[in-house]
Amino acid sequence: MDNKKLTNMLDYLEVIQICDSTFPIGTFNHSFGMENYLHNRKIKKAPEFGIWFKNYYLSQFKYGEGLLTLLTYKALENHDYQKLLEYDDIITRSTAAIETRDGTKLIAKQMVILVEKIYGDKVPLLKEYHQAIDDDKAHGNPAIVFSIFAHYKKIPVMEAYLMYGYSVASTLVQNAVRSIPLGQREGQVILNQIIRLLGELYPKELDLDASYLGANAPGLEMAQINHETQGSRLFMS
Repeated sequence: MDNKKLTNMLDYLEVIQICDSTFPIGTFNHSFGMENYLHNRKIKKAPEFGIWFKNYYLSQFKYGEGLLTLLTYKALENHDYQKLLEYDDIITRSTAAIETRDGTKLIAKQMVILVEKIYGDKVPLLKEYHQAIDDDKAHGNPAIVFSIFAHYKKIPVMEAYLMYGYSVASTLVQNAVRSIPLGQREGQVILNQIIRLLGELYPKELDLDASYLGANAPGLEMAQINHETQGSRLFMS
C-alpha cells in the first residue's frame, strides 16, 4: 500500500468534510439576499434563480470570498499573519448589509469552533485566528477559516479555491430547493453550471489584488439590505 497516497487522500477528505453543505455551521440559515429576490417575485422558478446565482458568483463571490481564499493562501505562503487580519477587516467593512455581515461572522465562529473540536490544537494558526476573533482583533470569515485549514492540509491553492466555491454553491442550491421551491434535479443542473463557471473564474482571479476585495453589485447589496426589514422570512439573511 502507498501510505503517502493514502494520507494525501485522507487530507482531501478531511478538507471536503469541513466544506460540505451538511457541516453544521449555520449556512442553511442564510440566503445572502436571494430570499429578497424571491419575495419580490424576481425569482420565481429555476431560470430566474440560475440568473441570480450566476451574477452572485460573478460579483459577490468573485470579489469576496473567492478572492479572499486566494489572498489568504498568498499571505500564508509569505508567513504574513497580519495580512489575514487586514483582509478580514476589509471584507467585513465592505459588506453593507448588517444581516449578511453578522451572518458571515457567525458562520466563521461556528466553523472554527467545530474544526477545533475535531482537530484540537493541531492547527496553530487557526487557534490564533480564533483568539483574535474572541479578542475583537478580527471579525471572522469562513473563507479565511477554510483556507487556513486547507493550507495546513497542504491542499494546492487551485483545489482549495474550487472546493470552497463548490461548498458555497452547494449550500445555496439546497437553500433554493426548499425556498423557491426548486426541484432537486433542476438544482443539480444549475449547480453544475456554477462548477463550470468556477473553472472560468479561477484564472481570472489570479490577476486580482487586494484592491478588488469587497467589490459588489449594487443590486445584490440592496437585496441583502432590504431583507433586514422584510416581513416574512425563512432565512436570517
